[in-house]
Amino acid sequence: MAGFVDEFVAFLNKHKVVGLAVAFIIGTAASKLVSALVQDIIMPLISLILPSGDWRSFTIQIGGTADAPKSLMVGDFAGALIDFVIIAFVVFVIVKYVAKEEAK
Repeated sequence: MAGFVDEFVAFLNKHKVVGLAVAFIIGTAASKLVSALVQDIIMPLISLILPSGDWRSFTIQIGGTADAPKSLMVGDFAGALIDFVIIAFVVFVIVKYVAKEEAK
């Protein structure tokens, strides 16, 4: 049994699974933080520009009938896009920092 445990620990160390798990957990928490930043701080400022003020429900009508209009959910997409850009920038900065440290 000790051989199996040693082999498992060696596997974890070789493939850096623990580090990956920690990075995943931190990434999940950071994603929630960025979403809150966008939803609670950035988008309310943007909503001052929009006529209706409610940015999540901002749509562009593209046709349909009076009973069933067709529309693009522009506000919801804008929030997701801003989330993505901020998360991508944070990942870029972290990777750049780690690469710089590994080069030393």
